[in-house]
Amino acid sequence: MEREAIANLLKWKTAHKGKPLILEGARQVGKTWLVREFASRYYKNLAYVNFEEMIYLRNLFEADFDVKRILTAINAATHQVCLPGETLIFFDEIQEAKNGLTALKYFCENAPDYHVVAAGSLLGLELHKQTSFPVGKVQFMTLHPMNFREFLLAMGEEGLVGLLAEKDWENITLFANKFRELLKQYYYVGGMPEAVLSFSQQQDWQEVRGIQQDILQSYDRDFSKHAPEEIVPRIRQLWHSVPAQLSRENRKFIYGIIKEGARAREYEIALQWLFDSGLIHRVGAVTAACLPLKAYEDRSAFKIYAMDIGLLGAMSGLDAVTIVKGNEVFTEFKGALTEQYVLQQLVQATTPFYWSKPSRRQEVDFLIQQSDKVVPIEVKAEENLRAKSLRMFVTENQSATAYRVSMSNYRQEDWMTNVPLYAVGTIVE
Repeated sequence: MEREAIANLLKWKTAHKGKPLILEGARQVGKTWLVREFASRYYKNLAYVNFEEMIYLRNLFEADFDVKRILTAINAATHQVCLPGETLIFFDEIQEAKNGLTALKYFCENAPDYHVVAAGSLLGLELHKQTSFPVGKVQFMTLHPMNFREFLLAMGEEGLVGLLAEKDWENITLFANKFRELLKQYYYVGGMPEAVLSFSQQQDWQEVRGIQQDILQSYDRDFSKHAPEEIVPRIRQLWHSVPAQLSRENRKFIYGIIKEGARAREYEIALQWLFDSGLIHRVGAVTAACLPLKAYEDRSAFKIYAMDIGLLGAMSGLDAVTIVKGNEVFTEFKGALTEQYVLQQLVQATTPFYWSKPSRRQEVDFLIQQSDKVVPIEVKAEENLRAKSLRMFVTENQSATAYRVSMSNYRQEDWMTNVPLYAVGTIVE
């Protein structure tokens, strides 16, 4: 399979400034495969250290941070001579090694010619603990589940991906039905690499669902293994409430949906745990459409989305038969899958927010920053293209650019541009 993140890794290599790269991402999004594939293409050799499997190396950084000694140990363990610029040193599951993250600072300061990548299944949790982590000594990159373009590539549809890359709207419209059918498949399969690979080879819906359920079970085991014992029940309650949160007409997160009478203070740590582990996306509300959006965030109002649309479907019991029922899948539980899909494509390139005026029943699904402007995006799961909230937002904020994402074909109007759902990635390219 092909991952777009390889191009980002190549940029890091080409512009190497001596800083190790920390690769974040939830379990089973393909981090290990990605780095191994990258090394096979662009390096002479790979020195691979997995601290989860190579238990005897977990104290590698405990005595001191002498890079020369560390490189000698890596050589002995991997049978690879570490050469500057020619060997990729890959510390996998680095959170299992004591002082592992701290050691990256010394590679930056004392051995900047060596290329080092560190990754871990629950690295976000570990980084959250590292209050003294040295700023400016590492670079960060997040790996998400496969987006729709990557799914198309896995399905052998390089030509369709080329049309999207060129924004060739005339030919994109010509192949609209094919795009829609593949998008329906993506709604069910999602972007977890194992599920995508299985479907691309066998087209077996039940096999895909079995893989997704196995992944969900592995996440559930992580709750017990890695989270503080006292908050594990709350993590599970919150995690299992995600489909119900999204099935509401107004998708603003409500603690009472987790459990009757639940309060924010009871679940704040559980919510942060799920966010740090990469299992959920949190989209904050903003009080004004001004730059930077983060400065106008209302921390008390937010929505949460699952990490992957396929996993969300598995959690909610989406049946494969829905895929063959016309466009029913796009409106499944009030269009929640469609909003999840759009969010999943946007977060790979930007940080979305949302905006609402409850008193006027007015809401714009997503706001993003593009250079020096705020861009509103309204999501429509059906052919019904009324966009009253979007039009009011554009008028009130004098927005020069606005998008409606829907099942309709591409077209530009005087106040907004309609982009088909299967081409939503072109908005942030």
